[in-house]
Amino acid sequence: MPAVPRTTRLNALLQRELGSLMETLVPAGRNVLVTVTGVKIASNLRDATVFVSIYGSEAEQKRALEELAKKRALLQNALASKVIMKYTPVLHFRQDNTAAQADRVMHILQDLNLDQNEA
Repeated sequence: MPAVPRTTRLNALLQRELGSLMETLVPAGRNVLVTVTGVKIASNLRDATVFVSIYGSEAEQKRALEELAKKRALLQNALASKVIMKYTPVLHFRQDNTAAQADRVMHILQDLNLDQNEA
């Protein structure tokens, strides 16, 4: 069986740990759901891009990203205590719109299917 690259293992580990940390350290709004969908750590292990899916209105999504940016240092410190690495990567949060795009495509396909059934 081929060995899994170190960065792939670290990405999965950081995603799992950040997901659990965000549940406790970053309070979500009433109508907001924030999910860590992926992590991409740099080859030098100093920076990590954290992809988050945010369910809510555009204003709530913007507010959630701002809250994550404010809590970045707190999340990094908590991550450093859970994952032992020589350097804890600097976290950069990016919104992942894959789920919203997939939902949009599904609606388009459903509309096309309805149009075909009516014809």
